[in-house]
Amino acid sequence: MLKSVVQEETTGCGIASVANILGKTYSEMKAIANAMGIHASDKLLWSDTQHVRRLLFSAGMETSIDESLFESWEALPDLALLSIKHHQEEGNNFWHWVVFKRVNGEPFVLDSAGYLHSNVRQDFDAMQPKWFIKVTNA
Repeated sequence: MLKSVVQEETTGCGIASVANILGKTYSEMKAIANAMGIHASDKLLWSDTQHVRRLLFSAGMETSIDESLFESWEALPDLALLSIKHHQEEGNNFWHWVVFKRVNGEPFVLDSAGYLHSNVRQDFDAMQPKWFIKVTNA
């Protein structure tokens, strides 16, 4: 059964999303991130893609160079970081990180938000991704 890591900090969705991709716990991923100078309290984690890219790269994963605009759920690669819940604060763009994953052809979203009834989601109409980053094994 597919399980999702739940973020332990309000601002920990990037760390939790990488943990979901790498199969680590939140505390394991947080320790790795902190050792790299990446902290959930840093608001750049919500508005910059470099932190999650660095975490994935350090674990031997590759990411697409650029973000790709979301067109449809069917057009997504088998593994991707998705940006949802876009908003602006003081003129800066922010979003919530989730992971899109296909398992045996079936699509899922692993959403680390602690308030959700289920963190493994298939309510695709309720999510409105803006763009994604393709993730692959190096």
